[in-house]
Amino acid sequence: MKNTGTLKVTTPTEREIVLTRVFDAPRSMVFDALTRPELLKRWFGPRGWSLVVCEVDLKVGGEWRFVLRGPDGKEMGMRGVYREIVPPERSVHTERFDDYPGESVVTAVLVEHGGKTTLTGTVLYESQEIRDAVIKSGMEHGAAETYDKLAELLTSTAERGSQAGA
Repeated sequence: MKNTGTLKVTTPTEREIVLTRVFDAPRSMVFDALTRPELLKRWFGPRGWSLVVCEVDLKVGGEWRFVLRGPDGKEMGMRGVYREIVPPERSVHTERFDDYPGESVVTAVLVEHGGKTTLTGTVLYESQEIRDAVIKSGMEHGAAETYDKLAELLTSTAERGSQAGA
């Protein structure tokens, strides 16, 4: 697992991690892939992991719950609540992992230019210590691989769409 350079990761403040990735797809398609369970199940998680639980109640105050299962059978669960949803440009939700302390706030902003969409995800942690522990856990590489899978899904979905219209 490694970041091949397609994902830019920065730490602009002592409590934040910002992930930026450009996708060759319109933002409505990217937003759908981030919020629709039938699409999330096809890409969310690093290679070799599967999303075995994917519950999304996409409304302000609605809850979400994901459980990833690794190649060794180990499961990693997470959950949160949607705070803001502005399709297809922005969403804000909380995120709490079953096996890690604390809750973060994740803000996703989608900006489309020339048919490509830049996704900027800002994760705000409760403390610098928690943020630093997340960085040390290898999150950057898992996120990069996950976004690579999303890019592959978007490419295959766009190709199917253009073939259907041909």
